[in-house]
Amino acid sequence: MKKTLNIILGILMAVTAALLVWAIATAGSEAAISVNLIWGYVLLVGAVLSVVYCAVKGMIKNPAGIGKTIASIAIIVVVIGIGLGVALSHKGLAIPNSAGGVFDDPFELVITESSIIVTYVAFVVTILVALFSEIRNALK
Repeated sequence: MKKTLNIILGILMAVTAALLVWAIATAGSEAAISVNLIWGYVLLVGAVLSVVYCAVKGMIKNPAGIGKTIASIAIIVVVIGIGLGVALSHKGLAIPNSAGGVFDDPFELVITESSIIVTYVAFVVTILVALFSEIRNALK
């Protein structure tokens, strides 16, 4: 199974690298950027599905861990809710675009800003967890 997963990972990395080279070689053509975005969405959906699958499988194998899983989901919902709340508080925001006008679609601006906030929170938490685990391992 591990060998199969490594082969799949290698294929995904090769496709990603090929698409990146294509985007760079075409100087960021619209077609290359569109295909790269679609590929990014495919990878994102695959990652989400694999996380959900592993979580459900883990809960079935170890029912004692359901409390921790529910707590993790609650924390994720709270972080997303806070990001959405902050983004919704910036109503009336207009971002200049390259055509000289403004980009002011409220739905897309809220989704984009809340996604950025959630990404920042996840990044900071990842760094803190990595530091904490390294310090804990060094003290053992």
